[in-house]
Amino acid sequence: MHRNAARAVVAAALGLCLAGATIDSRSQSAGPQAGASMRWYKGNTHTHTLNSDGDSTPDDVVRWYREHGYQFLVLTDHNFHTNVDGLNALHAADDQFLVIRGEEVTSTSKGKPVHVNGLDTNRRVGAQTGAPDSTIVDVLQRSVDAVRAASGVPTINHPNFGWALTIDDMRQVRNNKLFEIFNGHPEVNNVGGGNVPGLEEIWDRLLSSGMLLYGVAVDDAHVFKKPGDPAVAGPGRGWVMVRSDRLEPRALLASMERGDFYASTGVALDSFEATAKGMTVKVKPQGTSKYRIQFIGRGGRVLSEVADSSATYAFTGDEGYVRAKVLESNGRLAWGQPVLTSR
Repeated sequence: MHRNAARAVVAAALGLCLAGATIDSRSQSAGPQAGASMRWYKGNTHTHTLNSDGDSTPDDVVRWYREHGYQFLVLTDHNFHTNVDGLNALHAADDQFLVIRGEEVTSTSKGKPVHVNGLDTNRRVGAQTGAPDSTIVDVLQRSVDAVRAASGVPTINHPNFGWALTIDDMRQVRNNKLFEIFNGHPEVNNVGGGNVPGLEEIWDRLLSSGMLLYGVAVDDAHVFKKPGDPAVAGPGRGWVMVRSDRLEPRALLASMERGDFYASTGVALDSFEATAKGMTVKVKPQGTSKYRIQFIGRGGRVLSEVADSSATYAFTGDEGYVRAKVLESNGRLAWGQPVLTSR
């Protein structure tokens, strides 16, 4: 989003197998084959530089993430496609760090902002605003389609920024699997307000309607020159941990589109597994923190809550879907991706 409008190490030994529970036909393969050598990679998929409305050069931005333990970064300036070859020549290293090209496709509809990230697009997409009478759904779908046409992976950004996107708007979008469940910008209304639901309620209502959608946590970083200032859109606030057999754009994004990742604002997981029988979450404890693990199903109902750093939930088959959420005693969170279930 526009600035004027508006950590952690890789979790090791994390096993994830999304097998058995019924997966919606719109999802891809539930996971890699047994025996595949997999790693977890920490990344941020929403970042701005001086090429749009950020305050720092692409080199300085990449350097910040490289030096703070990330393995990959997507540069997503507004309607600008940054060539990352030179940045990778300087900063990339095999299986250690990678810069991925991208763009925040920034459009409007009737004065409302409609922003969709294009991850690993092969060219500039640009605004998709269209005719003056275009609806938000028209612009949103056009943006997703344009990202796909540019060989990219779309992500619907900060639905509550400018109170722009409704649940009904998002329910109508096709060929999209990712949206931001957390955005680190201070003016995007993650928790909702008034009679507008927060992003988790939006997620649960979409899942309850049968739409399989995966939640991404991002920085939406614009400001790198005021470290520690909560009033600005700084880095290091939200990220994804992606399971992949290699640090390569297509491999990482394929994992994300099949739900092989979790989103975090500071919680690291030690293991996460979903099988035909149930779901197990184990947190990697940090310091003196305490944890609660929730398993959530249809309608946002908490199916089970365990006040511990590990928990297992046995599927009954009538939950509609099951997703896991970890709440840490200082306010940090992690979200596991949902699995659709049926008898």
